[in-house]
Amino acid sequence: MSAEATNPAGLAKVVVVDYGGVLTNPLAETFCEFAALTGLDTTVLAEAFLAATEKHGETPMAALEIGAISERQMADRILAELPPGSEKVLDDHEFGELWFRGRRPNQPFVDFLRELRANGRRLALLTNNVREWEPRWRAQLPVDELFEVVVDSHKEGVRKPDPKIYRILLERLGIEAHQCLFVDDTEENCAAARELGIRSVLFTDTDTAVREVLTCLEGNAPDSEGTSP
Repeated sequence: MSAEATNPAGLAKVVVVDYGGVLTNPLAETFCEFAALTGLDTTVLAEAFLAATEKHGETPMAALEIGAISERQMADRILAELPPGSEKVLDDHEFGELWFRGRRPNQPFVDFLRELRANGRRLALLTNNVREWEPRWRAQLPVDELFEVVVDSHKEGVRKPDPKIYRILLERLGIEAHQCLFVDDTEENCAAARELGIRSVLFTDTDTAVREVLTCLEGNAPDSEGTSP
């Protein structure tokens, strides 16, 4: 199992989840659909992201997710690395508009979290996200219904896997690291959490994640009845 087992069982007070790739369909699907909408080959688009990263010393998305650049600046960095003649691939659309056409809620996992919340479990969201995209992703999910705390990288000026953002999360929840169970689809982010003593589940698919979360919470549910999806 990918759930970290170094912390004593039954101490998790809050389940914290990532947004993209956990509460949504996988990033790879969104990327492929974005490429199709722009008429670009996925390899060409990936190479443009890589070239922009090498030129600017950080990925375009990383800079965007801490609010260091705007959505328009991020798009310009990528467009500048595409083959000649590709400058109009967005066709006057905002990058985020096309990106979110390929982004859908992971409804089975959202329903699982809703059930945890109904049974008294505290939930929080820890996301690397974008200022300009906040209305889009919040419109897709019952954020205020599910999460008592939302820590968003663009508001904090720091993103996962930087330890600072995990410490911000713990402080706002008022808990110790071992009292937190974290679910993310990126191993780098899970590893950073584990370094701080946060038990982590690497999200690979919904059914596996549900089983691993329930295993970590076993014997520690506020209401032991009805916590299975």
